[in-house]
Amino acid sequence: MAIMITDECINCGACEPECPNNAIYEGGIEWAISDGTTVQGEYILEGGKTTDVDDKHDPVSDDYYYIVPDKCTECVGFHEEPQCAAVCPVDCCVPDPERRESEDVLTARKERLHL
Repeated sequence: MAIMITDECINCGACEPECPNNAIYEGGIEWAISDGTTVQGEYILEGGKTTDVDDKHDPVSDDYYYIVPDKCTECVGFHEEPQCAAVCPVDCCVPDPERRESEDVLTARKERLHL
């Protein structure tokens, strides 16, 4: 499953530089698949929608840091545990119960994001 940031976030920003997929953004900031990845061309998002990797998308949250589910791999292939959760001082980086994903799915996403 992807990791999510709850509304208990204090906006400290400790999580953002730890993400190997650049999936974490400050609240209110638009995101793109190409940010911090090596993907080029088009990318199929969760739900089947195709986007150009450089297209900007609306923020998931305007108020606090957020994680883009389409870019989160729970650090599979990089670290033993999600680094955002490891460094969060208020434990607000938690598994997203709406997005239960197997390690195979997370590994495949990592491979698509980092050619």
